Amino acid sequence: MKRFVGYVEAMEVHKPYIAMLFVQCVYSGMALFSKAAISQGMNPTVFVFYRQAFATVAMAPLVFLLERKKGLPLSFKFLSKVFLVSLVGITLSLNLYYIAISHTSATFAAATTNTIPAITLLLALLFGYESICIRKFEGMAKLMGAVIGFSGALVFALVKGPPMKFMNWYPQTNNNNNSTSFQAYSTLEWIKGSFSMLSANIAWSLWLILQGSIVKEYPAKLRITTLQCFFSLIQSALWALAMERNPQAWKLGWNLQLFSVAYCGVIVTGMTYWLQIWSVEKKGPVFTAMFTPLALIITAIFSALLWKETLHWGSLGGGILLVMGLYFVLWGKKREEEQQQQQRHDTKEETILECITTTHH
Repeated sequence: MKRFVGYVEAMEVHKPYIAMLFVQCVYSGMALFSKAAISQGMNPTVFVFYRQAFATVAMAPLVFLLERKKGLPLSFKFLSKVFLVSLVGITLSLNLYYIAISHTSATFAAATTNTIPAITLLLALLFGYESICIRKFEGMAKLMGAVIGFSGALVFALVKGPPMKFMNWYPQTNNNNNSTSFQAYSTLEWIKGSFSMLSANIAWSLWLILQGSIVKEYPAKLRITTLQCFFSLIQSALWALAMERNPQAWKLGWNLQLFSVAYCGVIVTGMTYWLQIWSVEKKGPVFTAMFTPLALIITAIFSALLWKETLHWGSLGGGILLVMGLYFVLWGKKREEEQQQQQRHDTKEETILECITTTHH
């Protein structure tokens, strides 16, 4: 019985880690399927609209079934806050991401997405959600982990090196002719794409930060997620209508495009957004963001399997740096949490002793 209780407690402790690993696997599928759909000619803004539509329709019944007893009143002030968070963190972030891809390479987009942990850590410091004491080893570990992870993302994307022959399952495929280089784009396009991607990452990091205050104000996380999807649906519809006036571009058939928007809407937007909000409440925004680099590694592996892309030793080196950076930050946060728990425990014991002393007197 004690062993079973210990197993349950261990699972409870590791739930946020398991949830974030699952989220990054789902995001890897999103990268593969959305890229395939858009490469077949689907307009990115229309893709975002359908993605949010599927998410809203899928999650609305779940809110009614699981959280109907949590029918807390929704004030106009709170709804306005959720609307703005949806606009910045979901609608703006997603559309800017796809605009950036059209002006830069997919490799650059995947690499710069992994700057989100560093941006989130910086924003969390500015907003007071995180603190770093560089005099302590734990604080230095968090800071160095963010820097190492950011460096690993750049190395993974920009440093190829020789191909890994033992992982080249399709030796007849020549990826060099199909790869996109810096020279394929004009300087203006590259600057525009870089600025768009940076803006998208800042918007997403800000979304992670703002979830903490929203969840404290309204604890029904599933309902909050559905509200954000609904508001983003309205915003994305207006954005898509402004960008795409051709009715033919809005048609969905029984093909990969339909599967892609359904997957991204129901699984990615619906399930993973809820899991991330839950994780932010449990562990904070920086913990949630630090798992982002894993999606790049998973995507690269599946790209080699499905798209016949050759992995290179430079990518392996970048992946090792990503994992090292992730480990340093998580270790630093875990040590800080342990110290905070010990401080609370010591304070509680001191309070009890003071009460006993006062009673005796």
